[in-house]
Amino acid sequence: MTTFAIDTDNTITAYLAGETIPEGQARFSTEKELAKLAANWPADRLVQIWNSFAGVAPFDDLKPVKKFTDRKTAVARVWKAIQRLDAAPAAPQAAGVAPKAKRPGKAPKAEDAAPTAREGSKKAIVLEMLRRAEGATLADIQSATGWQPHSVRGFISGALGKKMGLTVESFKTPEGARAYRIAQ
Repeated sequence: MTTFAIDTDNTITAYLAGETIPEGQARFSTEKELAKLAANWPADRLVQIWNSFAGVAPFDDLKPVKKFTDRKTAVARVWKAIQRLDAAPAAPQAAGVAPKAKRPGKAPKAEDAAPTAREGSKKAIVLEMLRRAEGATLADIQSATGWQPHSVRGFISGALGKKMGLTVESFKTPEGARAYRIAQ
């Protein structure tokens, strides 16, 4: 019976009966034992293991994945792929580790381009209100958009601050109301 060992770099090696397995490597011989080991792993480790097989001989037909639907599916697919190592010759055979693929980055934005919004949209209305010297109070924005206070604050933080990269100042009006404006 073949025993498989996985090291901390996710390299899986098949060992025939009687061969010595190096210390410090997790061992398994069945899909059930692999599932038991994988229960303590982060889900991303199973993806990394799968992607280390994908495209490497004898796994040319396997395609990389971003995630699995669940841990059980991941273990079953990894186990099926590992079975190809079982037909190992006399020497142990390790699964090749493919280099990590780089994710495509976001296209760079022009530094001088002013953020825009579709004409007449709530986003455009709020941007126009926040560009005024006196800014806009939370109540003003709520009445113009029909949003709840938490939605206004989330929009200012997420859509304007994080996505559009605008610096929005928060301040109190002389009457004590919360107001916002885009920093000039």
